[in-house]
Amino acid sequence: MHATHARIFTRESILLSRGSALPPDGTPSADILESWIRCVDAGLDAAHAPPQQVVSAPELARRRQEVEPVRRLALAEIETLHRQIAGSNFLLAFADADGVILDLFADNRFHMSNGDSAIVEGGCWAEELSGTNGLGTAIATGRPAAVNGLEHFFFNHGTISCAASPIRDAYGPIVGVLDASSYVESRQRHTQALVQMATAHVENLLLADQMRGSLVVAVHPRAEFLGTLSCGLIAFDAQGAIRAVNARAQGLLTGLDVTPGTPFERLFDGRYESFAARALPGVDLRLRDVLGSTLAARCVQAPPGGFLGLPPRGIDDTHKNLRDARAVGSVARDRIPSPGVAHIEMVADDLRVARIAQMAEAAARLGVPVLIQGETGTGKELLARHVHRLSGRSGAFVAVNCAGVPAELFEAELFGYLGGAFTGARREGSRGLIETAHGGTLLLDEIADLPLSLQAGLLRFLDDQQVRPVGGTQSRRVDVQLVAASHVELEAEVLARRFRADLFHRLNVVRLSLPPLRERTDFDAVVRHLLHGLDRFATISGAAVGLLARQEWRGNLRELRSVLTRALLMHADGHLTVADFSALPGAPESTPGGSALHRDAMGRVLDELARQKGSISLTARTLGISRTTVYRYLRLAQR
Repeated sequence: MHATHARIFTRESILLSRGSALPPDGTPSADILESWIRCVDAGLDAAHAPPQQVVSAPELARRRQEVEPVRRLALAEIETLHRQIAGSNFLLAFADADGVILDLFADNRFHMSNGDSAIVEGGCWAEELSGTNGLGTAIATGRPAAVNGLEHFFFNHGTISCAASPIRDAYGPIVGVLDASSYVESRQRHTQALVQMATAHVENLLLADQMRGSLVVAVHPRAEFLGTLSCGLIAFDAQGAIRAVNARAQGLLTGLDVTPGTPFERLFDGRYESFAARALPGVDLRLRDVLGSTLAARCVQAPPGGFLGLPPRGIDDTHKNLRDARAVGSVARDRIPSPGVAHIEMVADDLRVARIAQMAEAAARLGVPVLIQGETGTGKELLARHVHRLSGRSGAFVAVNCAGVPAELFEAELFGYLGGAFTGARREGSRGLIETAHGGTLLLDEIADLPLSLQAGLLRFLDDQQVRPVGGTQSRRVDVQLVAASHVELEAEVLARRFRADLFHRLNVVRLSLPPLRERTDFDAVVRHLLHGLDRFATISGAAVGLLARQEWRGNLRELRSVLTRALLMHADGHLTVADFSALPGAPESTPGGSALHRDAMGRVLDELARQKGSISLTARTLGISRTTVYRYLRLAQR
């Protein structure tokens, strides 16, 4: 039988065999159904659970010792969780990667010691032995899992609800699992989020512990979130190669190679030594990745002695005396406008874009939700900021990338949490991104990536404008102008049942569809506008604009900005011509001597800068060039 048909047959057989022993709505999720299929493949019978397998006391002690570092961190989180949900008929467990429970914390009113349903220390809850369950299914899938009532494979577990999340070490393997179980009638909506937040905290502490001796940096698009669980962590060795990253960093750097061994320079602009020398604890820096996105960065763990004494790598011996001038170069880079935050005023010489701007103005006056759609890089956030300015609101503009926030943390990030929600959390709690935008505008970017399980909460907020923090019982009213953005068609997501139809209709009050760059009639104005934002003294020839206009620009404004940035970095006088875009399709071949001329000019500038002890002004005056040219050559030398 064909594999696909066999799979369908198996699913139908399982559903028929369970009869009335199905979840209340009769339609188990795809994850639950896949777990049931794995259980059937393992030879399990839903109506006849085998006796619980329990390891011996010596074996339990050996397993605890084997995972002592992660167990120590996990127990601290379990104690915090226990205080948070005490009296709620809950049981909290820590298990190893085999599904053997090593530690239990149980509320006195939660008793699961009746025969085959026993939950005891030493008991093994691996999926292939104990069927579908939160702990075992989380190990089997490598993802957080919630299993409620009759979603369990064995019928005698139908009164339990459990939420579990695997713990991974800095190198990736699962090294443990946190689980919270309760009676079905006692389960709480926010329990899964709390368990996953606790897991994230354990993973971050474990990464820092395993990466002792390395530079560990926290990154996030917004500096105020560098101290939260939503920040990414990256560990670098002494040579600037990646040693480890956490899951949040992987999400923030999607599209880039973050495997161990990847050098800093393949991910970010600038040289590693320069960054490491400035990465002091408590000092916030800016990092721009090679795709043009800007991140805030903060050193959270410095290696013994730091990196300040390391010799520079890859620099010609002739210019070793520029070591002191590299600090000047760091300042120079900060003075050059970042493409990610360059002028946000919109160019609207294209008729379609002008009409969109008019509709945005009307929506801002009415204060109704706005849905912005368009290909990646078409300027959706710029348009959202335009809506914010037109609204006249005095509050902040807060942008949230739904694809960049882990699902388990999204509720807490969006709605906030009470103090003590997890170990390491702020004592006063967090008011969340929605409250941060009170009186202003909230942009939910890439909203199609918002998990289905969280869409209901957002819909409730849109209906009543009430925010209730995780772990809290009181709601607060918040006033925000909501803007949602997506590069995919939400109607298609609704048809595919990946996006709620009711939420789509609630968001789709005013829809603004930005055209791709290749279809805009104001391309020339867009090019000059972006160039001015990068360097207000730079110019570009008409022929060069014509060459750019003939490209596809699948990355739209973001791709065009990156191309212009690279051209400026390689050009001394700031006037761009066709020759500066020789790598583009249809461009004439560059002159062989051109690169040599640039190298010769750069050598003269760097030599003079060394003689002037790093003084940009004296170097420019002596050579008869602008300070901008000196900065550009200095930056080029450090790449």
